[in-house]
Amino acid sequence: MTSVRTIDVHAHILTEEMMRLMRREAPDIGPTLSEVDEHGGVLQVGSIVQRPFPRGAWDLELRLRDMDQAEVDMQVLSVCPQTFLYDRDPALTAALSSIQNDEIAKIVRQHPDRFLGIATLPMQDPERAVTELRRAMTQLGLSGAQIGSHVEGRNLDDPALEPLWAAAEELGAFILVHPQKTAAGDRLKSYYLKNLIGNPLDTTIAAASLVFGGVLERHPNLKFCFAHGGGFMPYQTGRMNHGYDVRAEGKVNLKEPPEVSIRRLYFDCILHFEPALRYLVDTFGADHVLLGSDYPFDMGTMDGVRQIRALRATPEERNLILGEAAAVLLGQQGAPVKRAAQAG
Repeated sequence: MTSVRTIDVHAHILTEEMMRLMRREAPDIGPTLSEVDEHGGVLQVGSIVQRPFPRGAWDLELRLRDMDQAEVDMQVLSVCPQTFLYDRDPALTAALSSIQNDEIAKIVRQHPDRFLGIATLPMQDPERAVTELRRAMTQLGLSGAQIGSHVEGRNLDDPALEPLWAAAEELGAFILVHPQKTAAGDRLKSYYLKNLIGNPLDTTIAAASLVFGGVLERHPNLKFCFAHGGGFMPYQTGRMNHGYDVRAEGKVNLKEPPEVSIRRLYFDCILHFEPALRYLVDTFGADHVLLGSDYPFDMGTMDGVRQIRALRATPEERNLILGEAAAVLLGQQGAPVKRAAQAG
């Protein structure tokens, strides 16, 4: 078996202690659990209800067992998108972000060989977001941040966010972009389309906004990773290039074709379809495709390591996807490999 340290860059957490501290800070929106059984419960955050909410989100021992069974050595912990809270007073969101970031950092300190962490930020207030990102990375030891695909309808190319992108580039932050409050909700109510189509659609809008907004031209060293295989963006690169060639709108902020910026993006491997994953690796390179699980949610997968090991690719490419590329992006390439216990 390869000795590469497997790193899952897309794994959510919301512990009972996080919930307790958030309720103490904000009783009206602090997360609550109900109908709890051995498999999970129902999560409520203000008016947001998540049913089912899997037990692995808060049960650390179960998480570690699941990681062992999945042959995942390390998870990069990020909050559940239900707690982004970009629609709340910025000071309150900043306080609740701080609580979650402190708790993630505590878990990382307790299990440094199993976990890394990325922060959540009060994105509705870019100045506060910069302050919290700096604190999270320089004081808490976190590796970057997870952000939503938009900020209450404002796309990620909003000029107000420019200071955050400058700070993230300076700090070497790993930024995981995760869909939330997805577009076209009225047309996606049936068949779970709000997730099946809505999540990758919103990810695509976020990626296209950053690309055509020129954010990646201005900040070429930014490390954006897009959830769920990048939505639809990687598979429509040709359409983006063609539009740039034949229309004036795409040239407003771009000096180079959009493909140049798209190739600066990173993508997790959660596609559930080997031909799509092979396309992603063949087109953008194994060093831009990262192991992800979306743990503990049902639209994720705990078979990622096995899927990558079975992928028609070179051993070097498989190792990059399994963890080597992530180690570089997260500043971990010099750390020793510690194998997860293998499930019997």
